[in-house]
Amino acid sequence: MKNYLRVCGLVGMGTLALVSSRSSALQGQAPGQLAIVGGMLIDGHEGVPIQNSVILVEGDRISHVGTVSDTEIPAGARVIDANGLTVMPGLNEAHAHLIVMGHGVYDEYFPRYMGRWREIMEISARQLLMAGVTTARDLGAPLEDAIWVREEINAGRMAGPRLFVSGPFLQKSLPVPQGTRYDYRTQAFVRWTVDGPEDAARKARQLVDAGVDVIKVIQLAELSPEERMAIAGEARRAGLHMAVHARSVEEVRAAAEMGVGSIEHMGGGSYPLYPEEALRLIAENGIVASVTSLVSKIYDITTEYPERLDNPQLRADLPPDMYEDIRSSLNHFSRLNYFSGAKHANRHHPAKVRQLYENGVRLVVGTDSGTPMNFHYESTWQEMDLFVRYGIPPMKVISMATRYPALLYGAFDDLGTLEPGKLADIIVVNGNPLRNMSALQQNNVIHVIKGGVQYKGPGIDPSRPVSDAPWRD
Repeated sequence: MKNYLRVCGLVGMGTLALVSSRSSALQGQAPGQLAIVGGMLIDGHEGVPIQNSVILVEGDRISHVGTVSDTEIPAGARVIDANGLTVMPGLNEAHAHLIVMGHGVYDEYFPRYMGRWREIMEISARQLLMAGVTTARDLGAPLEDAIWVREEINAGRMAGPRLFVSGPFLQKSLPVPQGTRYDYRTQAFVRWTVDGPEDAARKARQLVDAGVDVIKVIQLAELSPEERMAIAGEARRAGLHMAVHARSVEEVRAAAEMGVGSIEHMGGGSYPLYPEEALRLIAENGIVASVTSLVSKIYDITTEYPERLDNPQLRADLPPDMYEDIRSSLNHFSRLNYFSGAKHANRHHPAKVRQLYENGVRLVVGTDSGTPMNFHYESTWQEMDLFVRYGIPPMKVISMATRYPALLYGAFDDLGTLEPGKLADIIVVNGNPLRNMSALQQNNVIHVIKGGVQYKGPGIDPSRPVSDAPWRD
């Protein structure tokens, strides 16, 4: 009890004390350490939450995890009062598209915004970070722009999640639109076609040499076995994981032969459940499923509550011209080509997600954020909420948005859980996500800390470049 009173004395008057501390930091009194004191800690290991927790941060890493009764707060440490709140690892968005921001008509969007990708990706990155997403996998963007944005964030000149980028993805051809589908040729700059094993290897090697973190491949059934293995060979030599699109048993078998890390968009399509052979191949080969549940259900969610399209956050985040264009593109969303099959094709999706989970397939939270009506500022928590509705325990869902992606990326030594030695990627939220995932919606995310630097919280200006922040050591 004595230690608890001592900690509360350091915190002072809660949020008011934090604002004062932050103001001092902005005036150049940079504390050397950070202490997050109080609150319920979910550390990412799926154990019992820790009450009255304390996390100490030194520089960019966690130095101690304990409780107020067993932790000495260092003199001079900057203190965040988390009493009454939940402390947990920063979220991971495993399937994002930072070059799109919810526009409904791709055939108009891509030609219109050609040349503005870095501006758009910066806005998207900030939206994700302010929503508590401290790490994201960007699976489809112009190569130079994707690398540039990742490095700007790493250098502290841009606010955004820690990015694992694929750049363009590799495929066999650009389909000519038929019926109601949009014209893929407007996206040729992020869709690299391959023609033969040598070309496949050359383009994969070009991505590797540019510094991507993951190789993305689609249309597996159209690629020859030699083309697939040429890509896989380049990824393997570079130590990169691969993300692929696969639905049929044949494509899943091809993905397993390639040694891929994850299969994207599992759970889509009109067929009821996965064949037993597909499940066995996925589980036995340790392939992770990114089911992108939100993109499968966003039409239904918006039909139930169309007012979500008028969330003031969208207007606040975008330049006026961009906001008006994106919002007007969604005025008659039920008529959009993108959703032509949404009324019927995804009715089996919840059952397939449960089937994957119950058969031991590891799932990660990846939402296809940025696709039509699928806004970065709310995508991750919405998918986590869907997983709970589909019958997955909330604590397991949190692992799917924290620990499991870190394992997929080969980054578990640094990311995914809150423990000494790991990077200090921490969020503090108002509410209990174990009872209701809406505790993770953006307005409830009170503090966002990435690599020991606080990007969101009372008194923090999220538009300020981190490299200019005097509290950064």
